[in-house]
Amino acid sequence: MTPGTPSEIGGYVLAGGKSSRMGRDKALLELGGKPLVLHAVVKLRRVCLEVNVLGDNPALDAYAPQVKDLHPGCGPMGGMEAALAHSRYDWNLFLPVDVPFVPSAYLSGWVRHTLPLAETRVRMFTVDGMPQPTLAMVHREVRPFLTEALERGEYKLLPVLERACVEISVAKGLPPGVGMWKIPYWSGFTSKPGPQRKGEDWQYTTEAQERGSGRWFANLNTPEEFAEAERNLDALDT
Repeated sequence: MTPGTPSEIGGYVLAGGKSSRMGRDKALLELGGKPLVLHAVVKLRRVCLEVNVLGDNPALDAYAPQVKDLHPGCGPMGGMEAALAHSRYDWNLFLPVDVPFVPSAYLSGWVRHTLPLAETRVRMFTVDGMPQPTLAMVHREVRPFLTEALERGEYKLLPVLERACVEISVAKGLPPGVGMWKIPYWSGFTSKPGPQRKGEDWQYTTEAQERGSGRWFANLNTPEEFAEAERNLDALDT
């Protein structure tokens, strides 16, 4: 896999939330003159061969093909289930629509470094010890476990992903812990610009992005958080 070129994975923007704390659809809020959904789509197109939006707002169709939930109103798990049923790729990268500051360079480096981990079925970050299951790479073998959970009325994503990884691993005669790959956030997946740099600007993290690394995984849930984001537009790469 060559740095800067999309990998053979599907990319899905999680954009179906109710945005109750924001008071309006977050996906269409403009940050730096572009809606959040466009920031997410641009990042994923740099990393993934095919990009779709998970949601049910017709206005989102303008940014990428939209995939609707098979079990509507069930939160991120419903979107993830629909994506894995829709995708033609084994691996799929999920990106919440409201995390505009995670650098494209970080996503690209993470995907390239982790795709060779053949036995895993879910890959995600932890931030301050907290798993981030909605910004994750998920193998399509996980889909039946999501469907079963949704049909039982179980909507908490992390426990279902953990259970899926254990059961898939055990069924293959592997240790139960190998299916779930969690790594604390670190900057080792990024590249900083230097005198010999090649490729496009987005392939390298900027000083503004490095200074604002605490915002990379922060969701914009409230008007106050959005106002703070508007004061840090120099950390965007889209």
